[in-house]
Amino acid sequence: MIDSRLTENIRRFADIVVEQNHVHGPFMKDTLANLSSDEIRHLDAYIDFCIKKGYDTEYLAKSYRTIVMGTVHEQIYFRKHGRYRHSTFAEVASDVYFNAEYMSHYMYGLALTSYFWPNHLAMLNFFKKTLPQNSSGRYLEVGPGHGYYLMTAMLQSRYGAFLGVDISETSVAMTKDLINHFMAGQTIPFELRCLDFLAATDLQPKSFDAVVMGEVLEHVEQPQLFLRRIRDIAKDDAYIYITTCVNAPEIDHIYLFKSPEEVMRLFASCGLGVREQLICPYAGKTLQESIDRQLAVNMAYVIKKI
Repeated sequence: MIDSRLTENIRRFADIVVEQNHVHGPFMKDTLANLSSDEIRHLDAYIDFCIKKGYDTEYLAKSYRTIVMGTVHEQIYFRKHGRYRHSTFAEVASDVYFNAEYMSHYMYGLALTSYFWPNHLAMLNFFKKTLPQNSSGRYLEVGPGHGYYLMTAMLQSRYGAFLGVDISETSVAMTKDLINHFMAGQTIPFELRCLDFLAATDLQPKSFDAVVMGEVLEHVEQPQLFLRRIRDIAKDDAYIYITTCVNAPEIDHIYLFKSPEEVMRLFASCGLGVREQLICPYAGKTLQESIDRQLAVNMAYVIKKI
């Protein structure tokens, strides 16, 4: 990688990825060339954090490869059968969410796609753009996963208390480590709970000023239950940020959305409307081409109660 803006950490990581997968080289080069200086700085800070936690660039490259090869594997199945491989939580729980070794690779790899996959980077930037900068009150994140969005919210907003709820112990531990590293010396209160969001019965109606749920709806059997619960616990003027995807097979994706319109209908049926949206078609394709050819589309929404 010859871009002079790149740090040693980023170059080393990218070189390992390309060495292991030469076909990925042009994609990696184009992606890095399009990163802004701030994005490069944030990416380097994340890789540096990982290294300090004992996860070197070889480990991170393996984690990224876990995502890439897993996606390719599931795309082949999806093209052949027209459906995701799994359709219930029970089918994937033990192999993914409750498998500490796999989940670690999965989450570190997924965090890195926030910078190396253009659609994921676009959604992260959309979150940063729409996140209220001066609002106060309570912030809830459902399924923080690797913790990057929750950490970003703590750094860039003025909410007074933060809560993250995730079903994976590995994700909870990763999120805690990330926040403790990047929020060192600050005293903003935060709490992380390892449990099913729907089982968190102490979350009171209209008690949160912000609710964020990224990449969860496609992982659950009944997404409407999550949306209705969010509507219930969010204040009437709350910032609600939700992402999901269309025709995007992954090992733990179990609910298949076939179009953005289907997602919009689901929102409406749960008493939710859209304030702002970001639709990211498959790279190099229009939205209609992506839908017609059943290619992955990523979507991010700022939601309102109706």
